[in-house]
Amino acid sequence: MLSARPYLIDITLLRGNVPSWTDYPFNIPAIQQLETLTFHPAVTYFIGENGTGKSTLMEAIAQIMRFNPEGGTRNSLFSTRDTHSSLHEYLKPGRSYKAPKDGFFLRAESFYNLASFIDDVEYTGSYGGKSLHAQSHGESFLALLTQKFKGGSLYLLDEPEAALSPSRQLSALAVIHKLVKAGSQFIIATHSPILMAYPDAHLYLFTETGIRNIKYEETDHYQVAKDFLNHREQMLSVLFEEESQKSPID
Repeated sequence: MLSARPYLIDITLLRGNVPSWTDYPFNIPAIQQLETLTFHPAVTYFIGENGTGKSTLMEAIAQIMRFNPEGGTRNSLFSTRDTHSSLHEYLKPGRSYKAPKDGFFLRAESFYNLASFIDDVEYTGSYGGKSLHAQSHGESFLALLTQKFKGGSLYLLDEPEAALSPSRQLSALAVIHKLVKAGSQFIIATHSPILMAYPDAHLYLFTETGIRNIKYEETDHYQVAKDFLNHREQMLSVLFEEESQKSPID
């Protein structure tokens, strides 16, 4: 099983087919600079500020791997609003000789819609036998990780930390490691310095100048969190002083 990974080796933007570099999503700097992006056999992270294209690219990858763009498996046939871009039409995937046994696209912003679909089709058995709506947001995410995800598969996670406390993020990391050992590959878009700490993973930083590989300790996520925890009072003092000097809100 492990020799089959990565199931998704890389993606290449077919730049010669792009209709316009001034229209969305090709006007996003990270997408404009994209050529070929190579994935780690175990875990790859997309990190960066809001609006830099992480979720846009993740959604396109989900579509070329035939997942529902709103989240779920390849069999999650529901749609509440057609808002996904055409980026997937211009991406060429490099795949392994062996397809993953299963897979899942977890999208935090549409997880409620997915949970409703699962209830509607009465398919809660694979999620612990309990409606995801009958659990807290964090409990339902962990139920997905521990009950639905079986290993030997490709998992795409878009901001999974949205529902998870710091301790639950640590629990999620442990589950991810277990699934990696069982032959799974993960691609994760996150802002969490906890979740992005998986050893030897690829971290791709999305910026206004493109996408580049970065070490964990060099990320703003790690440095800001570390500085804040080590110098909380000083940082809060500077932050509040700067805020007080701005014009008052009308």
